[in-house]
Amino acid sequence: MNTLILRTVAPPITALMLVFSVFVLLRGHNEPGGGFIGGLIAASALAIYGIAYGVSAVRRAIRFHPMSIAGFGLLLSTLSGFVSLFAGVPFMTGLWIYPSFFGVEVPLATVISFDIGVYFVVVGSIASIALALEERETD
Repeated sequence: MNTLILRTVAPPITALMLVFSVFVLLRGHNEPGGGFIGGLIAASALAIYGIAYGVSAVRRAIRFHPMSIAGFGLLLSTLSGFVSLFAGVPFMTGLWIYPSFFGVEVPLATVISFDIGVYFVVVGSIASIALALEERETD
């Protein structure tokens, strides 16, 4: 499907979906959303871009191999769990720190690093599957 309309609309839709996926990711635990749903939205955005411009354009846009992105996410999620062990509490217990940036106290938690890791795992794995399917379709 290589229509002029799709090729014109795909970049802004992709950008909007990626921004929305980050919003859903950061909305996280207190509201519906989080890493899994945000990752699905981001992977869908990459799939739309791939349908419009092809697999090679998506690979250039993401710059890393999708399985490397998934591996990084898995590492980040795992490290988030091990931080609690080093603090002497059970595995995957949420820990918070409150650093100050420009005079504003910002709460940071291992919970958000776990969600970001899940986001990358979902984006990488689903993008890898979608790109493989789109490559097979063009052969």
